[in-house]
Amino acid sequence: MNFKHSLKTATTGLTTNKSRSFLTILGIVIGITAIIMVMSLGNGAQNLILAQIQGLGSRSIAIVPGRQINGPSDVAASFYNNSLKSRDLEALQKKINVPTLANATPILTTSETGFYKDQTYRLTLYGMSPEAQEIFDVTTEQGNFFTAEDVRGLAKVAVIGSKTKTELFGDADPIGKRIKIKNHTFVVVGVIGEKGQSAFINFDQSVAIPYSTMQQFILGIKYFNRIIAQADDSKNIDRTVNDIAATLRANHNITDTEKDDFTIETQVDLADRITVITDAFTFFLLAVAAISLIVGGVGIMNIMLVSVTERTREIGLRKAIGAKDKDIMFQFLLEAVTLTGVGGVIGIFLGSLFSYIISILIVRFSGLAWQFSFPYSAAIIGIVVSASIGLIFGLYPARQASKKSPMEALRYE
Repeated sequence: MNFKHSLKTATTGLTTNKSRSFLTILGIVIGITAIIMVMSLGNGAQNLILAQIQGLGSRSIAIVPGRQINGPSDVAASFYNNSLKSRDLEALQKKINVPTLANATPILTTSETGFYKDQTYRLTLYGMSPEAQEIFDVTTEQGNFFTAEDVRGLAKVAVIGSKTKTELFGDADPIGKRIKIKNHTFVVVGVIGEKGQSAFINFDQSVAIPYSTMQQFILGIKYFNRIIAQADDSKNIDRTVNDIAATLRANHNITDTEKDDFTIETQVDLADRITVITDAFTFFLLAVAAISLIVGGVGIMNIMLVSVTERTREIGLRKAIGAKDKDIMFQFLLEAVTLTGVGGVIGIFLGSLFSYIISILIVRFSGLAWQFSFPYSAAIIGIVVSASIGLIFGLYPARQASKKSPMEALRYE
């Protein structure tokens, strides 16, 4: 019996009971669909996060309060996040300490409601310095950014994003107008041009004020959530990081590097860390999805055993006219592989379709720059895995079929 004839016979056997064949491969379809969706959405999330990190530029360095969590003993320390203060910023800005530092801005953030007459808008409020303009590459389309004098004088001035302007002022000119945030009145001095999401900051929906003003009147704190620094050249990143670390240790009287109360992250560090986290999460979800493939494989084995019993007379007849044990075994094994292979193809199609639809919904309703990603490697793995499951779980039923005696099979009722 040649392969072409075996394939035709297997196809005929499967199409005779279409409903049973579909229900048999349903577990495979669900498992492969889940795998494709996990890989596609995981890649999309990873690409989005990495794009946001890279939005800061290759020269940017993030200084975060608290040491990096490497174990249970560091968890408690992570709650003490007030280690970065004004004296640290001043020390970093001295050329004698960090000669290769081009700019640095503290960052403070909170969510507040902005009011203008009868209009309200839930916005993200950022406290920063004028240097943030260059670090984040933002420009004002109306008015100007606040100045260093505004920072020193605790001025109640605000630079608003394009969407914030639309929500509070509509088509009216906002420059010179007064908005109220947390019972404090701020004069609008500038409007940031439409920029979108950049490095986890959506400037369009934000309001930026001097960091000193935010510390004093909004948050009532004396520390920063983080400091974003910028090296003068991407080639000087390592030197800048080392100088920043040395300066902060001197400021905090730290002699043991294991006791650092701050963490310094470059774009490469962040990208590597995000990649590790997203990959680990994706593999975990894949392991969960793989359970349905095992369940599907067991289901295929059960149905194939039932099929072998139902087709006992057919097996006897084929053996009576000359089919060998290996021919019978190959036929039933081919049926199992065909079932799971078709299930894999259907799963890839459905997984891709659902992932594409979800990507469209994410873009439409969240405004994120999400891009659909088709996981070619997952598709190939899906086909291979589904066929392998058919091979593995179809082997036992196929062997049972090949062992049947032709005389006993022909007498079977």
